[in-house]
Amino acid sequence: MAKKEKSEYIIQAVSHALDLLEQFHDDMDELGVTELSKRLKLHKNNVFRLLATLESRGYIEQNKATEGYRLGLKSLALGQTFIKQMGLLRNAQPVIQHLKDACGETSYVATFKDNQVFYLDVVETDQPVRVVSRVGSGLPAHCTAAGKVHLASLSEEEIDSVFAQTGMAPFTEKTMTELAALKKDLAQVAEQGFALDDEELDLGVRCIAVPIRDYTRRIVGAISVSGPTMRMSDERFSEEIIPLIQKAGQELSARLGYNS
Repeated sequence: MAKKEKSEYIIQAVSHALDLLEQFHDDMDELGVTELSKRLKLHKNNVFRLLATLESRGYIEQNKATEGYRLGLKSLALGQTFIKQMGLLRNAQPVIQHLKDACGETSYVATFKDNQVFYLDVVETDQPVRVVSRVGSGLPAHCTAAGKVHLASLSEEEIDSVFAQTGMAPFTEKTMTELAALKKDLAQVAEQGFALDDEELDLGVRCIAVPIRDYTRRIVGAISVSGPTMRMSDERFSEEIIPLIQKAGQELSARLGYNS
């Protein structure tokens, strides 16, 4: 008897419920039945039943003032459980805290999923001028230091595949939008062991990142430091921040079982 593909076991109602939950992303914090019906291409009655089910379990709640719906506390609890279970994040927190204390700049730990960079945790600088935290948001790989760290570990065919799907949108005048130029940059990243974002995502912001490897020697994330250009000079990068972030990357990799 032939083994069934996993896709044959999918329960449509569960799939629709997950599609509904995924509509609440970025700044989309509240949606009504009509809007959800349009987005999901489902009848309003079906959407209402999905909402009622999710609301009964605490994953969705209704704003009584607007009658719109938003994510419930159970969604937050589930996300927090996921975060706590990630060995990367558990081990990263003290490392990025120490890195921030040493260099005085905002320090992140990030991972790469679905061709995007996701910042998992941050320790913010105490400086009055700082970079806005983007923890939880998906960011493009081609113009972020953490993204370049990951891309530099891929084959040329894999890089081509990534950008065939995502393209290379410009975010500032310094964003690389030509794949040949990016590949040249990635070759340098692979050689030197760190990546730079020189105002490529946000004007006035520079960022540096190094890879995190686990016991299989695979890159599982990145540690990055970012700050305003007025504090992030080339001289400071080379004399202070690069040695500190490389040490942090080595420490976190060692915590995950990597042996160089």
